[in-house]
Amino acid sequence: MTLTDTMTAIEISAPGGPEVLTPTTRPVPAPGHGQIVIRVAHAGVNRPDALQRAGAYAPPAGASDLPGLEAAGHVAAVGPGVSRWDVGDAVCALLPGGGYAEHVATPADHALPVPAGLDLAAAAALPETAFTVWSNMVMRGGLKGGERFLVHGGSSGIGTMAIQLAHRLGARVFATAGTDEKCALCERLGADRAINYRDADFVEVLRDAGGADLILDMVGGDYIPRNVRALRDDGRLVQIAFLQGPKVELNFAQVMTRRLTITGSTLRPQSDLAKARIAAEVERHVWPLIAAGQVAPVMDSRFALKDAAKAHARMESSVHMGKIVLDVG
Repeated sequence: MTLTDTMTAIEISAPGGPEVLTPTTRPVPAPGHGQIVIRVAHAGVNRPDALQRAGAYAPPAGASDLPGLEAAGHVAAVGPGVSRWDVGDAVCALLPGGGYAEHVATPADHALPVPAGLDLAAAAALPETAFTVWSNMVMRGGLKGGERFLVHGGSSGIGTMAIQLAHRLGARVFATAGTDEKCALCERLGADRAINYRDADFVEVLRDAGGADLILDMVGGDYIPRNVRALRDDGRLVQIAFLQGPKVELNFAQVMTRRLTITGSTLRPQSDLAKARIAAEVERHVWPLIAAGQVAPVMDSRFALKDAAKAHARMESSVHMGKIVLDVG
């Protein structure tokens, strides 16, 4: 597989709305030590991409300034120190950035084989979502079979993956969503109860059920104290995003007296080694479920690379259910 010198990419011309996503020509990246270059077939679209576009989520030092945190395609070049991958291998990968482009470089240990039975478009919807859910719900949150689990944004890419994995782990799954259609999707995926937050209070639902052992939240804002009320004693809250803001007034006395745990993480700033460890866990525990057809990415829509602005507009409208993917090559 021969690399060209230049490639088409989507850059952020200035901080702003979806319209600032602009086609450009960039040099094709070369693989560094321990890296591979992927000829991108499809790239996933995620909320952190929109935050970066708006100027609220700067890429870490050394990462591409181009958006895009996950992609699938074929290995186009292999850097020194890489033994697992060969040119031509079909892979999907977590990226430090740069997925909205025809080629992208990433640490080889952050790439995984395309699961059996999936095409490249579906594979591109996996890494950011699967890494985030498994690392926070299981590695950090400690979810076990028989526990009560609540995920907010149940029809999102994160939510749909969390519901399926929690269900497969044997948890009793609750999810929130904003329409009856989205709630129906959550229940088809394995949620025991989907709560339309426009019609019902998730705090009351969970307290009636005995309280949540674990909550995975990406909303933040006034959901944080409500989450605390929805937890059972000794329950855990894992925060992974703040769609409604990170600042809130919270009475920590109940955290102490009820022995609650509040934690959280973001994936992108973690070290390459930490992400490689997550990749190994995901390949060991999640990939077999996908290959067996027991878990699958929920696909919402696909857009051409040049229409990345339309993809962002759809994502930020919150009408989507599941993952949005860019068709690159």
